Parts: sequence; C-alpha cells; structure tokens
Amino acid sequence: MTVEERLAAVHERIEAAGGDPDAIVVVAVTKGFDSAAVDAAVAAGLMDVGENYAQELVAKADAAPPGVRWHFIGRLQRNKVRSIAPHVALWQSVDRPALGVEIARRAPGAAVLAQVNVSGEPTKGGCAPDDVPGLVRDLTAEGLEVRGLMAIGATGPPEAARPGFARLRDLADRLALPVRSMGMTADLEAAVAEGATMVRIGTALFGPRSQGRATH
Repeated sequence: MTVEERLAAVHERIEAAGGDPDAIVVVAVTKGFDSAAVDAAVAAGLMDVGENYAQELVAKADAAPPGVRWHFIGRLQRNKVRSIAPHVALWQSVDRPALGVEIARRAPGAAVLAQVNVSGEPTKGGCAPDDVPGLVRDLTAEGLEVRGLMAIGATGPPEAARPGFARLRDLADRLALPVRSMGMTADLEAAVAEGATMVRIGTALFGPRSQGRATH
C-alpha cells in the first residue's frame, strides 16, 4: 500500500470513531524511517511531520521538501534545543519550565504544547496533571504561544488509554486551550472518541519500524 492509501485508511478510522477527518490534524511520525518517508508523507498531502530525536529531525529537515511543518514530539534535553530551533513549527513535548526558558531563548514566541503524563507511568514524559496550570502560566510568561496539551496513552489495550485522554481533554477545556494532541496508531480510536484534535501516526502510515523503536 502507498502512504496515500494508508492515510485514507487512517481517515476512515477517525470517522468511524466519531471524528471529522478534515478537522483532526494527522502528524506523520517518521522516527526510525529515512527521509524518503518524509517525501512520501508530503506526496500524500501530509505537511505536518513529527520527530522524536533532534539529530534525525535536523538531518531530515535539511533534505525535506519546502513547506513541511516539523513537530518535535520526543523527550527533549535543553542542550538539543539550539540545533532544532530553526526547524520546529510546534514543540509538543514541553514538560517543565526550564525547557520553556531555553525554547524561548532560542525561538522567541514559539508555539508549544504542554506535555502531560496522564497515565502516571514513570517511563512516559510529561508533567503531573495537577502541575499543568502552573506550567502553562510559566510558558506563557516566557512569551511562548501555548496552543494546547499533549499526552501519550497508557500502556496496554487501547481502551486503557481512554481515561487519560479524557483527563487531557478536561484539562485543555478548563484552560481554554484548543489543541489536544493524543492518540497514536494503536489507540487512535480512543483518542478521537475523547476529543483529540491532533493524532501522531507512524506505523499506520509507513509500516512497522525496526526493533527497539517505540511505535506511534
């Protein structure tokens, strides 16, 4: 199957889960794939591309077609911000004020999402739900444009992610933040049912990755 055909299948899944494929942004996650995946995504009409690793993002951005909107979606160390700042359109994984300070320094006024750990799993990034209002205030005070919240669903069957996704939606609503980035290949339906406005999809678009890479 081509990426275009796979994207059509993703849109069908979104619609079946009660979402509007025209209103929900699909971020093509190319982590673990080469730059040909970026070309294929763009050819299928996907201009929003997500990367988890700074080095991969820089290499692919330098070779990418014009117009790609790069999303950084992985855990980020402050010393990596400088290298990717010229490329990133949306910083999705901002989970602490110190990271926001560095992003504001390297990319003043940047658009960001506050990442929330809705599952309580220590292996997942994100601030605690109770800390979200304070984090959003701190990021805004740095001059960053906080557009919404991001979360990774709980490990396990797709339905296990639903309570966390519902919590993210409620937090975003309470803070009047429009963007809710949640849902990957495995738990797409649960995220859409709970109000996702953006989903991060890799495997469903590009096929399985090599071993050792977490799926999206």
